[in-house]
Amino acid sequence: MKKIKTISMTKQILIGAFLGILIGIIFKEKVIGIKIIGDIFLRMLMMPVVLLVMGAVIEAVGNLDYHELGRIGGKMFFWFMLSTFLAAALGMILGKIFMSGEIASVIQGTYIVETVDQSIYDIILNFFPSNIFSSMVDSNMIQIIVFSIIFGVTLSAWNAEHKNCKFLGMLKEFNGIILKMITIIMKIAPIGICALVAYTTGSTGIKVIIPLMKFLLIFAVGSCLHLIFVILFVSFYCKVNPIRIANKLSRMTLFAFATTSSAISLPIKMEDSEKKLGVSQKVSRLVNPLGMTLNSNGLAMYLALSCIMIAQFYGIEISAMNMIKIVILSTLACLGTVAVPGGGLIALTMVVPSLGLPLESIALLSGIDWFSGMFRTVLNVDIDALIAMIIAKDEKELDYQILNS
Repeated sequence: MKKIKTISMTKQILIGAFLGILIGIIFKEKVIGIKIIGDIFLRMLMMPVVLLVMGAVIEAVGNLDYHELGRIGGKMFFWFMLSTFLAAALGMILGKIFMSGEIASVIQGTYIVETVDQSIYDIILNFFPSNIFSSMVDSNMIQIIVFSIIFGVTLSAWNAEHKNCKFLGMLKEFNGIILKMITIIMKIAPIGICALVAYTTGSTGIKVIIPLMKFLLIFAVGSCLHLIFVILFVSFYCKVNPIRIANKLSRMTLFAFATTSSAISLPIKMEDSEKKLGVSQKVSRLVNPLGMTLNSNGLAMYLALSCIMIAQFYGIEISAMNMIKIVILSTLACLGTVAVPGGGLIALTMVVPSLGLPLESIALLSGIDWFSGMFRTVLNVDIDALIAMIIAKDEKELDYQILNS
């Protein structure tokens, strides 16, 4: 029993994922019934996410004065947009150099993809909730975050006028309870992830990866290159060993890879940012929840690479202007994205028609969305935590004692 208890959660999740692959390969379609275990785990994790996001953002913004809010918010948005733009540009470049559309022709089957036809007016308008309770029911994260920011700014103003605001203390206690709940739920993570991986492998088969191995390989290499570059930059900026940073990111990386959801990975990202990377609660609880919807580096790279593949498959010439348009659209489409498994396909329905590409082409990528989602989520999650480190360093909110431990 003692040996089992000494195994870290990261290793337990890794073991669970490998066992899931083996179970799926051996038993194939017979493991479909095991999916309910994974679904229960995901639902239990999603259950407190809305409250976690609201509580964390309101507390983080409410604790800041107006000067701090403007300063930190400006830095955060700058780093979010820069990193997302660079990821999209890298995806476009890699796609143009290495991608050939002929690989898409091997995908067979009919897929139904829900389309999203929105004007810029609708996109901007939908950032703002008319009923916050409706937004909570729908888990509309961007509307929840907008409400939480406005509530937090109001709380900050109230706190400036009424010192020792009791609500902030109660909110901190509430957030602590929510995080404790998530810690308890995480105890069953290895079992839940094992079930999810077993179901996916058993029902779909490893053969799904083979026809699109080139696309996945390019995307995986691009994700690694982007992540390594950002780690090296943060290492130089914060004066920390890059290997140490990579080790501190390992648990959230593995969890993001296994769940393919930035929303589900948020609690782990926040906990590791504060307890492993040394980012203060003030910065972590502002940057990480906002990064979940405003900073999707993995999605930006995926969108750009996918558009290149689709265009080449249909024999559509990509001009220099279209390349620029791909990068810009891929960057903007990541603002307020759906931070759940399958969010990549939803984002594609926004970008593909805007480039004049056939909407039905999205079905080509449906069969491997789960696999590409693993790499997307790793970038989305890890880059948020790394940007939190940069901002914490600027604000003198980075605890080097924790970081170097």
